[in-house]
Amino acid sequence: MGLSFARMSYLVISTHHFLSASISVPNFQYQRGGTSVLWWLYIDYRMTMNETMTKDLTETEEPNGGMKPTKDHAQGLLIYAVSATVFTGILLLLMLFMRKRVALTIALFHVAGKVFIHLPLLALQPFCTFLALSLFWVYWIMVLLFLGTTGNPEKNEDTGLVEFRLSGALQYMTWYHAVGLIWISEFILACQQMTVAGAVVTYYFTRDKTKLPVTPILSSVLRLVRYHLGTVAKGSFIITLVKIPRLILMYIHNQLKGKENACARCMLKACICCLWCLEKCLNYLNQNAYAATAINSTSFCTSARDAFMILVENALRVATINTVGDFVLFLGKVLIVTCTAFAGVLALNYQRDYTEWVLPLIIVCLFAFLVAHCFLSIFEIVVDVLFLCFAIDTKYNNGTPGREFYMDKALMEFVENSRRSMAMEERGRSKRARPKEEVELTEVKAMAPGTSSA
Repeated sequence: MGLSFARMSYLVISTHHFLSASISVPNFQYQRGGTSVLWWLYIDYRMTMNETMTKDLTETEEPNGGMKPTKDHAQGLLIYAVSATVFTGILLLLMLFMRKRVALTIALFHVAGKVFIHLPLLALQPFCTFLALSLFWVYWIMVLLFLGTTGNPEKNEDTGLVEFRLSGALQYMTWYHAVGLIWISEFILACQQMTVAGAVVTYYFTRDKTKLPVTPILSSVLRLVRYHLGTVAKGSFIITLVKIPRLILMYIHNQLKGKENACARCMLKACICCLWCLEKCLNYLNQNAYAATAINSTSFCTSARDAFMILVENALRVATINTVGDFVLFLGKVLIVTCTAFAGVLALNYQRDYTEWVLPLIIVCLFAFLVAHCFLSIFEIVVDVLFLCFAIDTKYNNGTPGREFYMDKALMEFVENSRRSMAMEERGRSKRARPKEEVELTEVKAMAPGTSSA
């Protein structure tokens, strides 16, 4: 089951034309087709239920005289069909209103798809990260068990059990171990971001794609281990410093639930929300700082400053890419979950002996969403790194001889179209300004001495 979800996620990543056109007509056609099939299944099920109701009433009837399982199945299909219809309507509205405003996002998604075609090992990064996190968590639990049996054994007179009580410096080891759990977990995730950023930067700034290294991913890992471990450690430590107070406040909030007054509860929730927002902003800045480090080979603070300046200079583009791009990636996750749920509905539709559909479908869809999130998060990192490379490329190059762009043809078309639109706007402004100048000139001539009117 997990392998099928992984294959489906990899298919969504590799098929970059779909992701770049997720708010275009093809995706709307697919969604409309799926909605039609769900309505057809519901109508077919209702017709089958009505035909068999009179024949097999005594066999399918429950002791209380109802036909609850059959009606529940039909009601479930109706809920799925109505939900798909509402989602299709929302998708249609978004397609109509947002299509002309996502040119750069679509171009970046096209290039991101090409990155995965040239660097297919990027799709294995979630597996490597999950394996590293799993090994570390197993090690962390083993050390925690050793700490639990360290210290002076004392017999509890109430329970008669032997308890180990930590004393001296050992009593602080548990807190140190807990901080290590957060820091090392963030460090592993940051290593994944740095590895992906290094590979994407190598791809972007290589003009001849046939001369790419044999294994850009392995080269990025080697550069990370040799040069940038301190950068990754510093970035993950900053996230840890923000996450620990948030977790402490969440613990205090849970312990005082029902005991604190409304003002204290509101203040705690506000602090937790502010720390969560700060953590998200720092995560985004760290990710761009890793990309700037991969480009310039500078320290963490210098890279973070350069990345911040680039993001501020392109604030409108950043806002558009983050909103529209996140929505498109969310559509990719919804596509995977919808396909999984649709396959589950088709499978359960021919196994009508099962009386419960909702719980198995919820479990399968949840697992499918987690797998899709792990894979599409790599796609999101690739898009963000490509945008930073694009911003730096357009800042220091203009396409003239000696300052040629490094960007892909899709991004080059976007730049050319932007220049054409800006030129057309300037022409329109100049044309609107000419009549005003002519009117002012005629007024001056009429007011000048020596002129006469008929």
